[in-house]
Amino acid sequence: MPLSDLVAPNAVYPSLRVNSKKQALQELAERAAELTGHSEREIFETLLQRERLGSTGVGNGIAIPHGKMAKMDRLFGLFARLEKPIDFEALDGEPVDLIFLLLAPESAGADHLKALARIARLLRDQDIAQRLRASRDAQALYVVLTQPQTTTA
Repeated sequence: MPLSDLVAPNAVYPSLRVNSKKQALQELAERAAELTGHSEREIFETLLQRERLGSTGVGNGIAIPHGKMAKMDRLFGLFARLEKPIDFEALDGEPVDLIFLLLAPESAGADHLKALARIARLLRDQDIAQRLRASRDAQALYVVLTQPQTTTA
């Protein structure tokens, strides 16, 4: 599953200004609502509910907040590069500056997990993460996110 199936060019934000995890989730929910037509409050509540189970800050400055929603008809992704890192209660205790939001239909099942794994694999790649941090505009970020990955085994 290429990431271009999950995230559109208009769902990439190169310099999101937030000061806290809650504010980041609110901003992401607002932008996701604009792009999906779903309720901002419903998206925010879905993300908060998932965060209560444990932080989606996976380490190395990366967070992948996600959740399933009843009325979603497809997987939806949104990427944000933060202007300055914030505390996201990440597993490694490091502040987060790269966030990939994933919303899925309640019926997504394995597709949701595959998409999460794909996002995590991509963002864990040190070279990719470094290029995302160096990119300053949405188009450049989109290219880095969606270019075909060369895997070395």
